[in-house]
Amino acid sequence: MPSRLDDKEKIPFNVYTAIDILDKECVRLKQGDFEVSTTYNKDPVFVAKRWDKLGAKMLHVVDLDGARSGLRSNFTLIESIINSTDLKIQVGGGIRKMDSIDRYLKAGASRVIIGSSAVKDPDFVKEALDEYGGDKIIIALDCRKGFVAIDGWKTSSDLKAINIVSKYKAYGLETVIFTDIDRDGMLGGPNLEELESFLSLTDIKIIASGGIGNLEDVKSVKALRKKHENIDGVIIGKALYANMINPQNLYSDEIYF
Repeated sequence: MPSRLDDKEKIPFNVYTAIDILDKECVRLKQGDFEVSTTYNKDPVFVAKRWDKLGAKMLHVVDLDGARSGLRSNFTLIESIINSTDLKIQVGGGIRKMDSIDRYLKAGASRVIIGSSAVKDPDFVKEALDEYGGDKIIIALDCRKGFVAIDGWKTSSDLKAINIVSKYKAYGLETVIFTDIDRDGMLGGPNLEELESFLSLTDIKIIASGGIGNLEDVKSVKALRKKHENIDGVIIGKALYANMINPQNLYSDEIYF
């Protein structure tokens, strides 16, 4: 019979390629600071097609304008991304109303990401989970030292990430994105200690984000599955755009799936 480790290795380790949209351009922020952004391409649809062609399977698309305003500022652009590729696409940024979720799902998004509202509007999150289920609704926990930041990462709350997970698990939550803001966009490696601590507190599936700078960083996150089978995958942004990782290695079925 196969060992439990063998069984875990058969579970897909998902690589989510990030496309962050600000002023209709493909950008990356540093530590969530809107004032410190780098534009990598003026056409996010072209970027999505490129990642698709290079072998990506999943995109993590965030409307940064929406994260600040609460509006679907780049809906038409994101809809074009969805229609231009065959990728599974999860979408977030300013998701604060049921009609926003409904529009993105009808447009073809695989999942919708709720961020600040997980802190500010629990009733909305509960309604969304009840209506669409945990396979369509995921929560983004953007953290500094374990505490969740909101409003496009500008404001720190007094809530710990694990407390939010515990609250919404009862309503069907299945997956969360755990971002270490201090590591995000810095290319210095993920906060493995904080991530492993979080993984040990819940059996909810965790997508890690923040700090990935090279292929070894990706492998170090995947290696956590030896003890924590709930590590779902990793979001990668700046390391790809800055050519720190070869996409052909990153998207290799042999290495990652």
